[in-house]
Amino acid sequence: MRESLKNNMGLSQSVEDYLKVIYVLESEGEGTTTTNIANALDVSSASVTNMLKRLAKMNLLEYESYKGAKLTDAGNKIALEILRHHRLLELYLKEVMGYSWDEVHDEAEKLEHHISEQFEDRIAELLNHPTHDPHGDPIPSKDGIMPTMAQLSISEAEKNTPYIIGRVKDQDPELLRYLEKIGVLPGSKIEVIEKAPFDGPVKIRLEDNVEQMLGQAVASEVYVVEADKQP
Repeated sequence: MRESLKNNMGLSQSVEDYLKVIYVLESEGEGTTTTNIANALDVSSASVTNMLKRLAKMNLLEYESYKGAKLTDAGNKIALEILRHHRLLELYLKEVMGYSWDEVHDEAEKLEHHISEQFEDRIAELLNHPTHDPHGDPIPSKDGIMPTMAQLSISEAEKNTPYIIGRVKDQDPELLRYLEKIGVLPGSKIEVIEKAPFDGPVKIRLEDNVEQMLGQAVASEVYVVEADKQP
């Protein structure tokens, strides 16, 4: 069984949450500023500053005031472990336990810190070693390799080009239920057929020639890959 760095260090749940959030912010290109981290974790900026200084002393990240945080190799490894737990759990909850995709995030948040590496391995084996969770987010491998992640939002996509929905970034349950209702799900084929100017709504065509209008707030949270570049 592989060695778990987070278990060996005896990290608290709060520390693991910080490392995971910083990794996600980095990977999304959103910036690891104190404000962004505070918003993601729903805590005060002062709390974030104190924790970042603590994590820097633990050599889990590099931190300078007003420049944000950058994970060290050790911090990056732990963040990937937690993300792997979380995303495997989401898929397990949906595929095996029958949860809907708008329910799995909160449940996985509660469980991700407490499962053993053996339990993680059993889930991965049971699910045939998946590469993406129910929302299309990539699942890191045991060795810390992150699969390709869809980076192009529907709001940025070209018109009249066939795409496959890769992932939904926002985990808001109400949004996920809405997207499921209109058929905007990972793996679905779509085309952008019309874009209103000045950040107006986007009209898309789904399979079976079903057309839907998406506001910019929604279109910017759904990411696609070109159909002919799909692995």
